[in-house]
Amino acid sequence: MIIGGKKGRRNLRGRKTAGPCMATNPIDRCWRCDPNWANNRKKLADCVQGFGRKTTGGKAGPFYVVTDPSDSDMVNPRPGTLRHAVTRNGPLWIIFARSMNIRLNQELIMTSDKTIDGRGADIVIANGAGITIQYIRNVIIHGIKVFDIVVGSGGLVRDSENHYGLRTMSDGDGISIFGSSNIWIDHVSMRNCRDGLIDAIMGSTAITISNSHFTDHNEVMLFGASDGYDADQKMQITVAFNHFGKRLIQRMPRCRFGFIHVVNNDYTHWEMYAIGGSKHPTIISEGNRFIAPDNGYAKEITKREYSPESEWKNWQWRSINDVYMNGAFFRQGGSELTNRPFSKKDMITAKPGAYVGRLTRYSGSLKCIVGKPC
Repeated sequence: MIIGGKKGRRNLRGRKTAGPCMATNPIDRCWRCDPNWANNRKKLADCVQGFGRKTTGGKAGPFYVVTDPSDSDMVNPRPGTLRHAVTRNGPLWIIFARSMNIRLNQELIMTSDKTIDGRGADIVIANGAGITIQYIRNVIIHGIKVFDIVVGSGGLVRDSENHYGLRTMSDGDGISIFGSSNIWIDHVSMRNCRDGLIDAIMGSTAITISNSHFTDHNEVMLFGASDGYDADQKMQITVAFNHFGKRLIQRMPRCRFGFIHVVNNDYTHWEMYAIGGSKHPTIISEGNRFIAPDNGYAKEITKREYSPESEWKNWQWRSINDVYMNGAFFRQGGSELTNRPFSKKDMITAKPGAYVGRLTRYSGSLKCIVGKPC
């Protein structure tokens, strides 16, 4: 299951993609056009941009091949399962022997320095609990699908090689980031989770969410869970090159405190609003495309909550080179962004919103085939 060095690497089956590599944004151009990506998997760790740019996941460790889709023992997970892989101590780059559907009986609690890399297989986590990233650092989740996540009942669950404990019921988030840092979520397809698709709360920071596709959900992303938890002021999150698609309602994202860079995303559907927040978060919306719903009462992209205009008009919510369609409008506030408070490495250089269709064309889980550009 654990493979070290360059020898013995297992080829993974994939479905053929049509035509040459069509990487259209700077993260994808870093790795997708390499026909030998399957033999250079860890190159992916060099490609992250934005606030999560120092994330390396399991790059420093060996490969672990998941061979068993079952999840039957929460305390002593079976070797070869995803739960066994993510609870090992030390860095691991986790790949999959074949396509598989994984139903998690309880939330999947990870340890630090892990990459879950679904390339070359169709990896679906569905109809059970979700993924929990709690009080750890340095995690990459790439190339999987997360659908129909439900509440876990709780019980004894292992969270590392040398510890397991009693967990209460899980919330039903697809991916829950709790008190963690250096997290990169890339090319993930998500829909229909009981709570949020992706939540980042309780002092989590240094996060990039990129190249992903979201559909069929109410409260999509929550950054900062409580108006009273001001430790989230340190939160820095990049949301880039994602497609917010059909049957979404709100929170793309909804932010408390922190600095959120929302860059070159395609917002084709929402029913209530796209970007919201409270407790004076800084939100820089740059080079996005916003297509408003036909409902005349839901054209506004933004929503401030629990604050009068006299207060929120001073929050720095700025729209730069965004494209508005079908009557969409962004209500700005605060000072213009003139001196950027972070480096170009932390704040991805945006293209104008007119480029978004191309930049996000390949959002979501990719169908990579070994031996060809992805």
